[in-house]
Parts: sequence; C-alpha cells; structure tokens
Amino acid sequence: MRLSNILFSQGFGTRRLCAGLIYNGEVRIAGEEVDDADAEFETEGFSFEVGGKTWPFYEKALILLNKPAGYECSQKPKHHPSVMSLLPAPLRERNVQPVGRLDEDTTGLLLLTDDGTLIHKLTSPKHHVPKVYEAQCKHPVTAEMVAQLLAGVELREPAESKLPPELAARRASEARKPEKSSKPSPSDRPGFTPEMVKAEGAEAFGSHGLRLTLTEGKYHQVKRMVAAVGNRVESLHRSEFGALVLPSDLKPGEWQWVSSPSLITP
Repeated sequence: MRLSNILFSQGFGTRRLCAGLIYNGEVRIAGEEVDDADAEFETEGFSFEVGGKTWPFYEKALILLNKPAGYECSQKPKHHPSVMSLLPAPLRERNVQPVGRLDEDTTGLLLLTDDGTLIHKLTSPKHHVPKVYEAQCKHPVTAEMVAQLLAGVELREPAESKLPPELAARRASEARKPEKSSKPSPSDRPGFTPEMVKAEGAEAFGSHGLRLTLTEGKYHQVKRMVAAVGNRVESLHRSEFGALVLPSDLKPGEWQWVSSPSLITP
C-alpha cells in the first residue's frame, strides 16, 4: 500500500494532508525519514512514526480504555465530556465507537473500535460475551442477595419511548410481551414490560462489595438488578470484558491497542 494511503487509512487526515506530513519530514519508518508519499509497503506488522510517536498499522482499530468517572460514552455528550476527548486525533478521525456504554459515573474497561460487525458481535446477547462489574453498595451484601441475583430478578423494562434514543432500536428487537394474569403485578403498568434477568456470576467481597458477571447490556442493568434485591450501587467499575482483564498498570484516562478480537473471545 502507498505510504500516503496508509496514513489516510489510519486517520491522519485527508490524502493531501497525509502527503504533506510525508513531504515535510514528519514520517519515519524504522527510524529513517521517508519523504516519498508513493512508496509502497506491506501493511502486515507495519508500524511508522508521525511526529515522533509510533503507530502500528491496523486495518480495523480496536483499543481498550480505562474510563475515568465523569465522561459520557457518546460523541454528543449532554452533561460531561465525551470519552472521545481522551483519544488522540487519528482515532477520533477513524470514528471509533464504544463497544456498549458505561454510565458517566462508571469506571473501568471500555472497548472502542471502528469495526461495526465486531461491535454487534460483542454487544448482542445472542453471543453471551461475559462482562465483570465490581460494585460498592450502600448496604451490606448478604448471601440472600447473591442468591437472588443468581436465580433471577424482575426488571421493569422501559418502553421504547422512555429509553434514550440510542437504545430504543435495540430494545425494540429484544422486547417480549408479558404473560397476562388475573392479578396484575406492580410492574404491569403502562410503559413498562417486566422481564426476569439473572447474573451469570455473583459473589460478595468485603462487607459492601459485589462482583457481578453479566452477558447482556441492558439499560443501567447492574444498578437496577442491585436495586431489585433491596440494595443500592454507590460506585461501579468494569474490570473484565470477555477474556480481557483491565491491566493494573493502565491509569484512568489511558488507552492501549488490542491486537486482535480473538483476545476478547478466544
């Protein structure tokens, strides 16, 4: 692939801007300055430097971000900065998107990619990709609460009109009609559909800590499940996504490349 096209594909601007970076001596390969925008290179295992920073070539970008609190997983945030502001310009130019969403006050492992097919695979409940969350709760976490979460709790699923716009379409495809009964339950009220949801894994740690493993990504799911057993989430952190574990040395706000989707779902 031509060097100018390599830079273009990796988010360094228009082809003209990429050619300008090369002609101006901003690009190095194997430590050597390259000023020929038409030079051809094999992209497999290829890396290059722009402005002194090394960039590996990836046909599809896939990164892991340690999301800090106070950031929204949206390109059009309403109340807090976007997680996109934590990324360098080339990744933003590639239009990477969060793989699922974390609330603005939730911290931890967030994947972002420009691969739409991969986003669907990792977020669809049909594929059962586990995510591990660690919550600190307002009240002590009891054995009874853990047992309830494993057995299943009833969540009141908002109707499409009550959901954020970005979740309405997905919720419509997942919605199921409740069975009619002679005695309506409290959740049988207009605009809500009751649904039983259970954790794939649940364990208490410390007095107020709860570690949950979920394979779905319903709206505010952890907080609502914890509320359903009579407790309240005070803080929430995601530590694992599939086979990926948040690196202990990756500070909040920092990110790193994920070299292959197979590291998530081997």
